[in-house]
Amino acid sequence: MSDPGSGSPGPATAPSAEARAGRVRAQLAGTRFGDVRWLAETGSTNADVLELAAQGEAEGVVLVADHQLAGRGRRGRTWEAPPEASLLWTVLLRPPSSVAALTTMATALAVTEALATRFDLDVRLKWPNDLVWSGDSAGSDRKLAGILAEAAWPAGSSIASGWSEPRGSQRAVVAVGVGLNVNWGTTMPEHLRSGAVSLDELLDGRTVDREDLLVAILTALERTYALLLQGSEGADVVRSRWRARSATLGRRVRVDLGAEDVVGEAVDVSAEGHLVVRTLEGDRRTLAVGDVVHLRPL
Repeated sequence: MSDPGSGSPGPATAPSAEARAGRVRAQLAGTRFGDVRWLAETGSTNADVLELAAQGEAEGVVLVADHQLAGRGRRGRTWEAPPEASLLWTVLLRPPSSVAALTTMATALAVTEALATRFDLDVRLKWPNDLVWSGDSAGSDRKLAGILAEAAWPAGSSIASGWSEPRGSQRAVVAVGVGLNVNWGTTMPEHLRSGAVSLDELLDGRTVDREDLLVAILTALERTYALLLQGSEGADVVRSRWRARSATLGRRVRVDLGAEDVVGEAVDVSAEGHLVVRTLEGDRRTLAVGDVVHLRPL
């Protein structure tokens, strides 16, 4: 047994969740997103942040988890990942209602810009809320990350009185959650590999520091979210940047609406971020929701 006072190094220990949060907070001090809270495990960071919002927490709280037991996806799907293999986080935003629908776009842009700056990776955006890698020789789109934005009733509204379209200046409560595959190594199940990818795979096996990556993303989000707060001109910039990084626009697509499929060419996004599709019949349809499948050119 070694002498505790001899100065001999003991076994390395992983940093605690609070230590991780402290280091990230120090780098983001003075920004909108300086209140970072890191958990070893939770059910869903989105659910936790919506609860924090109901308790009156201010905009900018960021909740990170090494592992989620009940991670959320669109249409009731779940997000599953081994502990510490992904960067799982949710931010509390309180934007004006007029631009609340674009928070997913602003967040997606922040992630792609951080990945481009730090790793020189050209990650693309698949409508409505996925980040995909299209750089394989086969030309297929493999999912790198997903985003889920969940909104609560604007402050001052009454559920009992029924829902009405909020005024543009009225603040909304939006929890924007991101699940980014980071360090999966060889743990990704074989059945997922054709449709999903992890950041370390794109970097030839290099392990990525999740703390540094989170700082880079939130620093970028500080800029993209600030654009939304500038009103219509800033929102136009966000949409324009999203279009430039889109993997969907200009593609032949099939959009699953549940009750029907819409097939055609994705030609634009609307002011609200909805997808505009020119159908095979020549009509233009604007779709607020739906699952997109990228089809091969005819």
